[in-house]
Amino acid sequence: MSGDHEPRERVAGALRALADDAELRALLVGSAEPIEAALRGAPASVRARVEHVAATEIVAMDEPPREAIRRRKNSSMRIAIDLVKQGRAAACVSAGNTGALMAMAHFVLKTLENVERAAIMSAIPAAHGHTHMLDLGANTTATPEQLRQFATMGAIVARDVHGIENPRVGLLNVGVEDIKGHAVVQAAHALLAASPLNYVGFVEGDAIFSGAVDVVVTDGFTGNVALKTMEGLADFIGDRLRHHFGASVRNRIAGLVARPVLRRIAAELDPRHYNGACMVGLKGIVVKSHGRADRIAFARAVSLAAHAARSGLTAHIAQALETQGS
Repeated sequence: MSGDHEPRERVAGALRALADDAELRALLVGSAEPIEAALRGAPASVRARVEHVAATEIVAMDEPPREAIRRRKNSSMRIAIDLVKQGRAAACVSAGNTGALMAMAHFVLKTLENVERAAIMSAIPAAHGHTHMLDLGANTTATPEQLRQFATMGAIVARDVHGIENPRVGLLNVGVEDIKGHAVVQAAHALLAASPLNYVGFVEGDAIFSGAVDVVVTDGFTGNVALKTMEGLADFIGDRLRHHFGASVRNRIAGLVARPVLRRIAAELDPRHYNGACMVGLKGIVVKSHGRADRIAFARAVSLAAHAARSGLTAHIAQALETQGS
């Protein structure tokens, strides 16, 4: 139940997901008092599908991952991951410390047999709906083979969780020409070209939004920088629009005229509707929610985790990597 907001937002998000999905059940891990307080007033039909699991600690948002593994065995994060390991839970959803969550998930669940490193994957708004991108921060560097594995896992998530038939995969680079890029992306390019994936080749950053591909593959350093740049740009544009539409009476009138269009654009780009990043490649499903997620965004992350579990995502990834002879 850690994150930037109080636990009530996570509980409210879980309840929202339960209300939208009559087959879903939730194990809420954390201290009893804030969870019980947040549950008050929930419909009995929803409360009946909620179970509280006690946890006496939380992992601080700035706590080093190694320290979290060593010292936070009774934290809500560790217990939630343990529940997946034990088979009591089909998936874990957390809005807490990303580094600690990744480290704990690796430590407890381990990676699939043919996966060297798990990756963080999320959906990015794009012209054709959304583009799936990985790695977004789990691994600051990646070998050519790891990038090939990321591509395979990304294609499976796009196909089995999001229903994209034969997803197009692109490798992020500084240019689309075959001669561009450093040795790692050149070697990964060769591996992907020889794979059974629908690999379209190198793509530049604009392809994330253009609809040219369904999956964009990169290392975690580049992916995380790109993601934070997108978030910052979105905030900047929103701030500038509010500033200029409010600068004068004439501008405010123009804003009123433009409001219906602006609202539609805002709804399409609302990050709450894209919240939830799958940690793919683990022997269990773990979804990272944004630390600032409100109840709408957290419900989206819970629903994503449920859909991934029902689609048998972990088994599909393992089968695909085995077939490709990793």
